[in-house]
Amino acid sequence: MNFIFIEGLRVDTWVGIYAREHVAAQAVEFDLNFGIPETGAIHDDIGGSIDYAEVVDVIRVELAERHFNLIETLGEFVADLICDRFSAPWAKIWVSKPGAVKGVRRVGAYIQRGNSVTVAMPG
Repeated sequence: MNFIFIEGLRVDTWVGIYAREHVAAQAVEFDLNFGIPETGAIHDDIGGSIDYAEVVDVIRVELAERHFNLIETLGEFVADLICDRFSAPWAKIWVSKPGAVKGVRRVGAYIQRGNSVTVAMPG
């Protein structure tokens, strides 16, 4: 099974239920794992794979235009985006809000779509 991972993707987006979270975008961090066809590696051709730079660009554009109340909903949106737009057979998304709670490094959610082997949580 082949997959691509993207770690430490920081995106400014609108997420949260508190008034202060509706005033300005805030940074969220993603770690992404998603399945890719084996044909890209076999033929050494991006046409048979998923372009991770395009995934990053699409996520940034899509999240700049939306507000999510819950970080879980944000994670589900990104998982569905990867599976639907890029035809990934599965996706695992870790999304977190650094410094959202005083004295806590980060809070977040883990979302999984499709069937995959177990992939350990980053960092």
